Amino acid sequence: MFPIYVAIVPPPARPPLTTMLWRGVRRRCAWCGGRGAFFTGWFHKQDTCRTCGIGWHRGYEGFELGAMTINVIVCFGALIVGLGVGVAITWPEIEVAPLLVILGAVALLLPVIVYPVSYTVWQAVDLAMHPPERGDGTPPFR
Repeated sequence: MFPIYVAIVPPPARPPLTTMLWRGVRRRCAWCGGRGAFFTGWFHKQDTCRTCGIGWHRGYEGFELGAMTINVIVCFGALIVGLGVGVAITWPEIEVAPLLVILGAVALLLPVIVYPVSYTVWQAVDLAMHPPERGDGTPPFR
């Protein structure tokens, strides 16, 4: 009989958090940096990365809540800064109507623009907190 050898491949090292966040801002997979990894369109995403196979949910619930929180923080932050700048520019006589129109348009458009980036940035944060392991429902090791 021939002996059977089993190769144990260690998991790849986790990229630094700054690298994963930068990949997320550019809508890439935070783990491998694969281009267009999850989003096939602005609102359409696939379940796994086309490059490394890591999945969105990875076996637990509530992933969308973190992505939504990032979207809310960015959008509310932009609205607060815009309101402050608008009030500072028009200070003694604050022009309310133009300020409401501009900030209303920002409040409607910015969440749509930030949507895919908030998901990939949250995935970077999530992967930094919970690196992929064998058996968590996705094949992160190839």
